[in-house]
Amino acid sequence: MRTNWIQIRGARQHNLKGFDLDLPRDRLVVVTGLSGSGKSTLAFDTLYAEGQRRYVESLSAYARQFLERLPKPQVDWIEGLSPAIAIEQKTAARNPRSTVGTLTEIADYLRLLYARVGVAYCPRCDEPIQAQNLDQYIAALMRLEEGTRLMVFAPIKEAASGQAQLFKRLRRDGFARVRIDQGEIFSLDDHARLKERPYRHLEVLVDRLIVRPKIRNRLADSLELAVALTAGKALVETTDGERMPFSETPICPSCGLGQPELTPASFSFNSPHGACPACDGLGRREAFAPELIVPNPGLSLREGAVKPWAHRHSVHFLEFLEALTAHYHTDVISPTTSFRPNLKTP
Repeated sequence: MRTNWIQIRGARQHNLKGFDLDLPRDRLVVVTGLSGSGKSTLAFDTLYAEGQRRYVESLSAYARQFLERLPKPQVDWIEGLSPAIAIEQKTAARNPRSTVGTLTEIADYLRLLYARVGVAYCPRCDEPIQAQNLDQYIAALMRLEEGTRLMVFAPIKEAASGQAQLFKRLRRDGFARVRIDQGEIFSLDDHARLKERPYRHLEVLVDRLIVRPKIRNRLADSLELAVALTAGKALVETTDGERMPFSETPICPSCGLGQPELTPASFSFNSPHGACPACDGLGRREAFAPELIVPNPGLSLREGAVKPWAHRHSVHFLEFLEALTAHYHTDVISPTTSFRPNLKTP
């Protein structure tokens, strides 16, 4: 039965002398005291050590042989203790990417948790993006109304520049028809029409079936052939136009939008896989503020309209200004209100 307390009895580790204590679970507990009073001994050498020891002992004998044997702390008994983790004490750093989570390494555990239990949702359809199981997919197709006509396609993703070699290979492998850009179906023997028809999406027609109780094995063989041809993808379409995509990698069941498998790097702002593309994981964007660069647009460049350039008077710099203004068909003595280069700030 789950208890609401962590009960410690007879803790004698290091400078603890038969210490008894009850700590509430599911609460943030702060341990304070004088230096040498046993705070770290209680937290790390007793609670954490016992939690780690129990976790290791719960593993199989095969797994334990690769782990160091942990000694039991000097304590009579502890009840209500879950597997424990300890966050290393560190000093603060001045890295712009450092946070409390990265400094204490708690972010590493959270990334692992999110990667294992997280579910990605499609930004278009708001439906969960998950990898599919072929047996479940076949079962869903077999639940369609009896008599429904199905076409099994293998969506090919190859450059159109090599279509002649692709069509030759498909004919050699025994396929007879392809569909181009989800439209007309062409015979692979129709060389003239295929040669003059560029495409963006190509789907190989693997089989045509009618839903009946006895087609399960044939349907499974056709889907396995399509999956092998496309490295994990297939498409079943009814004559009514209903599309049912299949993918062994995570995709949206409605629109087919793909999503890479969730990994700890997906939740790391220090990784290209998880960092925001706008701020590169820093949490802020830097851009020029025109009103700070040119606080008084009524001044000319020679009079110091651009504040960072206001105190530069060398001959070389004046030549640079004249070349710059000539490029934009103005001059250094006109007010900057007339100086409108086509510059875009991020």
